[in-house]
Amino acid sequence: MENFVHHIPTKVFFGKGAICHLDEALKPFGKNVLLTYAGGSIKKIGLYDEIMKILNEGVYQVFEMGGIEPNPRIESVERGVALCKEHRIDAVLAVGGGSTIDCSKAICCGRYYEGDDLWNMIKHPETHEKALPLVDILTISATGSDFDSFGVISNMKTNEKKGVRLIYPSVSILDPTYTFSVSRYQTAAGSADIMSHIIEGYFCQIGDSELAEGIAETILKTVIRNLPIVLKEPDNYTARANLMHCESIACSGIPEYGKTYTGWPCHVLEHELSAYYDITHGVGLAILTPRWMRYILKKDPSCTWRFVRFARNVWGLEGDDEEELAHKSIDTLEQFFIDAGIPMTLRELNIDEKNFEAMAAHACEGGRLEMGLVPLTYEDVVEIYKNCL
Repeated sequence: MENFVHHIPTKVFFGKGAICHLDEALKPFGKNVLLTYAGGSIKKIGLYDEIMKILNEGVYQVFEMGGIEPNPRIESVERGVALCKEHRIDAVLAVGGGSTIDCSKAICCGRYYEGDDLWNMIKHPETHEKALPLVDILTISATGSDFDSFGVISNMKTNEKKGVRLIYPSVSILDPTYTFSVSRYQTAAGSADIMSHIIEGYFCQIGDSELAEGIAETILKTVIRNLPIVLKEPDNYTARANLMHCESIACSGIPEYGKTYTGWPCHVLEHELSAYYDITHGVGLAILTPRWMRYILKKDPSCTWRFVRFARNVWGLEGDDEEELAHKSIDTLEQFFIDAGIPMTLRELNIDEKNFEAMAAHACEGGRLEMGLVPLTYEDVVEIYKNCL
């Protein structure tokens, strides 16, 4: 079992009506607030009015920035930083999913960044030493950005998408009722993202960190059990609450305590897809993961034991033929995504192989793909992309 450090300074208010803590969360930071969000969904469900009522009663000065993209752009970060500087913002209030929260993390860091090139800040996150405080209200169960320090920002001009360490939110407000209106497609994609956050660390050579292994397996089983319920009953509070609880813990690092870092290969490959084609992150992960699994199992059968554990402890599959069990676990995962209505080929997203070589070359930079359960080369990555067509 490997050494680890536990440090998650975010305070979480979880449950129905948790927004009652919003004034309490913002008050220590000051009265000038930048409210960030994506589109009009928070207004359609009445959340915007609820927030403004609390902020008006608290006599906050509110400045708004909407229009944050699903794969947030560096241009949105620049826009937010300019507003923070112009209006002397004391805190950022992000309302939405992972994209809004990620963008807001970068805005908080960019406020004090010395220099005008904020993309350079994203590429070199060690350059920021101070940031505005961030409070968030989560509206979709997916990325775990409400409970970690990472953010993912895209530069579509250079076809780059970077996941970097930025800041932890100071406070996160998680009310499962705000996810009732999330579409079937986005709910399924978000759940695939949750599962991927677990799978990326679970498929590791270290198997003796028993608590971490058990937490990971329980999160996967919880998503597997509750996603079909939510797709049939969007207003099922218990199912929505369980998914929301899973999404925070899945990306917190806790399910990987005591294990070696794997480089998160499917995320590395998916970030290239999103950078070139601006696809839904969870969908890209759902397409890639079974193909990556089949590829590494064939490349290095010595990892079969990990797939067998996945088969038995997550899916409840039985049998003595370990090779058969390993392949069945992958097939079962893929079928789960299909049953949830997620596209399972890149061609369904109008993606062909013309950029695969450039994407693979970029994915191999930095050496993360060498850290996985089975290390991947440039040729491996190209082949995995082709297997996704």
